[in-house]
Amino acid sequence: MELKTPLYDAHVKAGGKMVPFAGYILPVQYKAGVIKEHMAVRQEAGLFDVSHMGEILCEGEKALENLQHLLTNDFTNMVDGQARYSPMCNEHGGTVDDLIVYKKADNHYFIVVNAANKDKDFQWMLDHQLPGATFTDVSDQYAQLALQGPKAMEILRRITPEDKIPTKYYHAVFDGEVGGIPCIISKTGYTGEDGVELYAPADQAEKLWDLVLETGKDDGLIPCGLGARDTLRMEAAMPLYGHEMNDDVTPLETGLNFAVKMKKDDFIGKSAMEEAGAPTIKRVGLKVTGRGIIREEQTIYVEDASAPDGRKEIGHTTSGTHCPFLGEPVGMGLIDREYAEVGNKLIVDVRGRMVEVEIVPLPFYTRAK
Repeated sequence: MELKTPLYDAHVKAGGKMVPFAGYILPVQYKAGVIKEHMAVRQEAGLFDVSHMGEILCEGEKALENLQHLLTNDFTNMVDGQARYSPMCNEHGGTVDDLIVYKKADNHYFIVVNAANKDKDFQWMLDHQLPGATFTDVSDQYAQLALQGPKAMEILRRITPEDKIPTKYYHAVFDGEVGGIPCIISKTGYTGEDGVELYAPADQAEKLWDLVLETGKDDGLIPCGLGARDTLRMEAAMPLYGHEMNDDVTPLETGLNFAVKMKKDDFIGKSAMEEAGAPTIKRVGLKVTGRGIIREEQTIYVEDASAPDGRKEIGHTTSGTHCPFLGEPVGMGLIDREYAEVGNKLIVDVRGRMVEVEIVPLPFYTRAK
């Protein structure tokens, strides 16, 4: 049976179209529709319920050593309040999940994991932990709201003291407050826009939701659902677990090299990636140049006169949709590295229809500074 977030009643009241997702019942869209929600985030602001995400504490004298062992990134030089993205790999180098680690203080870390993987991730941490630290699943204690868009910070400042707002990207304030409601306020984002995530006590979620929406209503702030969240992350070319990465795809293959520190001491998956050598596949951006929209798990070909039917299979799509702000269909795929040069023309088999695409740089969309 699917679970409900603390904001379920608020979504129903607002006319949200509720669907099962990652073990929860969540709004895929509201009355405005996906396109208007998407454009609100690009031009004004949108508010998302992401309370289905998981939160895990790592505490103890050996907390840092555990993070270094479990995760591919390096956490030795973090300051209090800083956040850092990292994959978590299995022994074969495949990706168990990707997550964000926040340093609250020495020996005290706050980890945010993907909703569909939170039970799997927590169990993985317990099964592979080193002595001297404890992992605690605190997901039920928090509701998480994401306020995103060019007007997000302006809205937030009306109800939050300036010294409680993080000033840098990938940082957080752990003793923040919004309208008197205690919150962890972080600044990471998954839409390609400016904004914050608000981690509030679960029993304060609806009060916080209503306060933020009321504060931003004259700025065009509207509630947004899963549909807009996906089209926004596609435009920003953010990788999504289960699409651009999984238990069989290494973070090096999906282009997350910046978060894999091969020079640090041993971590789970390091030896397997070393033995595999340079990746032979690469994540690429795909722009549709013909007619059609590409979806995930479609075969990608390159024209090859020597092949029996004139086409050679070189990979598959991982995500794809029509992006409202860009006004065109795009996608991502994992393909043989030798064909991954920007400008190369490829073909995607979309349920028997051949769609022409071109490799383009990632991300597709970058926010104007």
